Amino acid sequence: MNVQIRAKEITLNPHLNGHIETAIENFKRYHLDITTVNVLIAKEKQGVSVEFDIHIAHAQPVVISDSDHNLDAAIDLAIDRANKALGRLHDKMKDHHATPLRDMEVPGEEVIETEAE
Repeated sequence: MNVQIRAKEITLNPHLNGHIETAIENFKRYHLDITTVNVLIAKEKQGVSVEFDIHIAHAQPVVISDSDHNLDAAIDLAIDRANKALGRLHDKMKDHHATPLRDMEVPGEEVIETEAE
């Protein structure tokens, strides 16, 4: 997984950089084939914006943008939203390969075949 963290007009301290890297490592728990994660942190007029651009093999990229007056809060909000989005995508992909209810067999039920006359 390629990870790129960029900051515009903001200096990231090692604590915040480590916090973001830990969150990105936690994205692996969804067992999606994540190829690239780009994080852009930029200063705006009204505060700070954080954008996660998560590229997944065989799926559309997941882009999460969030902003807040506080840098820590903006990062935490974006991480929470990314976790929710990846969880939904994981559930969608997992359920896509599930056996439909109509194809499931009920234990103890016998199938009786009748001939048409």
